Amino acid sequence: MLGRMTLEDLVRLRRARDVIDRDYAEPLDVPALAKVALMSPGHFSRSFRAAFGESPYSYLMTRRVERAKALLRRGDMSVTEVCFAVGSTSLGSFSSRFTELVGESPSAYRARAHEAGEAIPACVAKYMTRPVRGGGANRGGGPVEDPIRNGEAKSTGAS
Repeated sequence: MLGRMTLEDLVRLRRARDVIDRDYAEPLDVPALAKVALMSPGHFSRSFRAAFGESPYSYLMTRRVERAKALLRRGDMSVTEVCFAVGSTSLGSFSSRFTELVGESPSAYRARAHEAGEAIPACVAKYMTRPVRGGGANRGGGPVEDPIRNGEAKSTGAS
C-alpha cells in the first residue's frame, strides 16, 4: 500500500503524526486525526500503519509512555497523576500499556534509581529509553528478540 501512496498523502499523514507528538495529552481519536489528514478514518488508519509501521493508537500510546517515563523519573508525581497528565483516562489501561512497553510497572519504574541517566542530554535519553515495538529490527539493525520493548528493565526470564 505504501507504494501507492502519494507524496501528498505522506505529508498529510505526517501532519497527523505531528498532532499526536504535540497534543499527546489531549483526547485524540482516529476520526479527529483522520480529519487532520483529510482522509476517512479507515483509510487513515490503514495508511498510517503502512507509512509508520504501527496504528495511530499504538503510536499515541508510545508517545504517552515516553512522556510518562520522563515524569516518573522526576519522582515528584504519583503514578496516578502521571497517568492523567499524559492524557490517559484509565489507570489500569495506562499501567498495562506501560508495563507492556517498558517491561516493568510504572510504580517499579518510578521507584528505581535513575541517577545514572541524569548526565545524559534529554534528546539522547529520549532516544535510548523510547519504547520499541517488537517484531521489527532493533536500533542496531538486528531482530528484536527480547519481549521487553526497550531492554531498559532487567529481564526476569519470564515471557
